[in-house]
Amino acid sequence: MTEPSLHAADDPSPRLAAAWRRTLADADPAALALVGALAEGAADFADRFYAALLDDPRAARFLSHDQVRERLHPALQRWLRALLHAAPDSVEALIGANRQAGIVHARIGMPVDLVGRGIRVLRGALLERIRAAAVAPEVAFAAVATVDASIDLALECMTLAYAGAHDRSSRTDAAYRLFSLAQNIGAERERQRALLLDWENRLLYALAGHGRAPPPLSESEFGLWFLHKGIPIIGDNGETRHVRALMAEIDRSLAADALPSAGAFEAIRSRLDAIRQLLTLLFGRIGELEAGSDALTRLLNRRFLPTVLRTEIELAGSHRHEFAVLLLDVDHFKRINDEHGHDAGDRALQHLAGLLTQSVRSSDYVFRLGGEEFLVVLVAAGAERAVAFAETLRARIAASPLPLADGRMLPISASIGVAPYDGHPDYERLLARADRAMYAAKRGGRDRVALAETDPPGG
Repeated sequence: MTEPSLHAADDPSPRLAAAWRRTLADADPAALALVGALAEGAADFADRFYAALLDDPRAARFLSHDQVRERLHPALQRWLRALLHAAPDSVEALIGANRQAGIVHARIGMPVDLVGRGIRVLRGALLERIRAAAVAPEVAFAAVATVDASIDLALECMTLAYAGAHDRSSRTDAAYRLFSLAQNIGAERERQRALLLDWENRLLYALAGHGRAPPPLSESEFGLWFLHKGIPIIGDNGETRHVRALMAEIDRSLAADALPSAGAFEAIRSRLDAIRQLLTLLFGRIGELEAGSDALTRLLNRRFLPTVLRTEIELAGSHRHEFAVLLLDVDHFKRINDEHGHDAGDRALQHLAGLLTQSVRSSDYVFRLGGEEFLVVLVAAGAERAVAFAETLRARIAASPLPLADGRMLPISASIGVAPYDGHPDYERLLARADRAMYAAKRGGRDRVALAETDPPGG
């Protein structure tokens, strides 16, 4: 999932590169030597940079102390050394690295002012070290000018890439809201109304002494759907916030009294009626759009995967909700096409898509990534639950052969890689871990599940 590149005529990179090379070529050699010597303090400079970021409460959504210590601190030191040792022939690589940093910042939703704050602190620390150096004033002045120019150019590269990637993400997020529920909106509306009614009936039966009380409404299948799918699809607005407030009021009344009195139950029922009315209003606003589904399987395609994963990562930080991704690959799919024809291959993919959608909850997501690869985003699930679900899914696929036109049954199996979310804000790392796990399942003999390893420190 690489970011689209700018049109060549609109790409300012050549102008940035020319300006950067000119700055370095015109710099005083003694000043360049002083700037290069600053790289020896890279660890201290990185300490100051992340101290400035972690001092802001917003940074907790994107950074943890463990991530800074194990991965980001070494990466920033590498970036700083490359910047301070820059030469005209290394400018292209520096521009590429800084543009990639900007794309990653946009992908994880890092506020641009936080990066700017860290850069400001970093610049101050570098200039402080230059002022303390025992060099002639004109050399110090030239070194300051070189550092300022290099940092400004690096930040310009990051900001350019950040703005482009953020704009593309915003357009995709808006399209997703229009698209997603348009996939059989009537059936989805009735399904969620039925789940809400089922929760109400379970509470009523418990009051009558015929069963246990249901889970909190926010943790029910309807509640999970609304948080993980409903709000991202419909949008964060007054009505969706009202639904969340009503659910919270219901859950608080149950927390105070596991089996409420008749009067309290009537108050709960009144709030449930209000939720149903709001759902009718919200579903009524969704229009028809077909631009995000896979034509063969009718599943989501990869266009909306970044939107979904950004939402789940944000929910993991704000609500402490675990989630995992499962990457599935049909075993020996080429053999199916070669021996039984592409029509059988297409029907095998449709067959697997049906099994996946029947197996997941309404709050989960199923994508076809392309070819014979599928991906499930399993919400509110940690490693143990995700692996157990993947094993059940693998067994169900293996036990559900595809009927062929001649009456024979074609066995199908899948290799599944499971990657629980590990707290890193960049969803590309999560997908890469799932991909490695899936290939480990392939290498292990296929028709099996493999759990992803965590990224090594500094990875």
